[in-house]
Amino acid sequence: MKWSINEIQKKKIIEFKEALDLTANLKARSSEILDAEPVQVTGQVAYDDGLYLLDYELQTVLTLPSSRSLKPVSFPMTVFVNEVFSSVENLKGDVEFVDADLIIPLEKDLISCDESVEDNILLEIPLQILAEDEQSDTDLPTGKFWSVISEDSYEAKKAEQKEEKKSPFASLDGLFD
Repeated sequence: MKWSINEIQKKKIIEFKEALDLTANLKARSSEILDAEPVQVTGQVAYDDGLYLLDYELQTVLTLPSSRSLKPVSFPMTVFVNEVFSSVENLKGDVEFVDADLIIPLEKDLISCDESVEDNILLEIPLQILAEDEQSDTDLPTGKFWSVISEDSYEAKKAEQKEEKKSPFASLDGLFD
């Protein structure tokens, strides 16, 4: 979905509801994405006093590898997006808004919703995703000389080691390091 600047200025508000198949583009931009269902996008693009406002909601389901076992996991996603665009000529005095990423400068006389949808999907991919059985499973993977521990276990071990160091000579521990 693309709209020209002139079209948006004439109509003032353009509402849209579409299904976008962005699977190939998303896979090309991120190796983590194994598959993606078509993205349902509902929203509007509007013109107001030199600014172009793009507001929409996207819904899709991504297939991502589990961060623990690499098994494929379905990850439903709903994201609300509000973006503000302006032509480069209008931004000459408002450099601080561009620097703060509040206004996106238009490089062409087009606003592409597809690019915005792709960018926002990639930004919303979580760092950790687990399959249903892994979420409830308390047994973490181990190997010959290693094991995965939970953050709580790590903090408990750290506190335990701190308790052990409360000997009278503990303050001299790092003296010769």
